[in-house]
Amino acid sequence: MNPYEVLGVSENASEAEIKKAYKELVKKYHPDKYQNNPLSDLAEEKLQEINEAYDMLMRGRGGSGSGSSYSSGGSGSGSTPDYMAVRRYIDAGNLAAAETILNGTRDRSAEWFFLSGMVSYRKGWYDDAVNKLKTANSMEPNNIEYSQAYGRIINMGGAYQNQAYGRGYGRSDDMCCQALQCYICADCCCDAI
Repeated sequence: MNPYEVLGVSENASEAEIKKAYKELVKKYHPDKYQNNPLSDLAEEKLQEINEAYDMLMRGRGGSGSGSSYSSGGSGSGSTPDYMAVRRYIDAGNLAAAETILNGTRDRSAEWFFLSGMVSYRKGWYDDAVNKLKTANSMEPNNIEYSQAYGRIINMGGAYQNQAYGRGYGRSDDMCCQALQCYICADCCCDAI
């Protein structure tokens, strides 16, 4: 695999050009765009290839590698290869794989609580997500990604509770999308990748 070809950039592309191409491809192949679509598996494979190509190029430039894709662009100080894999699994909607890695991790850093909270949120476990994101935010109060995700989910709490009490338990896909949009915005604003 030639990572430059995967991202569609020349071999003398700047880091900014690589990041721009990467972000555009993540948007194009993001799993949310392919829900209930026969091409979802293909899009997931392509996104994984894009993440790997980006990681290779960024490591080659002295960067930290991943922390890639909207969710892997974490600015958490605890970014490790395991946490980067968790972010990619969350991106791909493979919450079971993300949870397996998190449950096997002894270190309960702010990044762990953040990622575990995002998994809980994607699963519709609002209270657990809020508690974990609150913990991550209090452990690293200056982390913009954590504070924005926590604030966004707290602000959506009223809508969640109204839905739960009004129409039975569950979650709105719109709320999940909003949280993920917050996650993406935090990634873009922090220029973490």
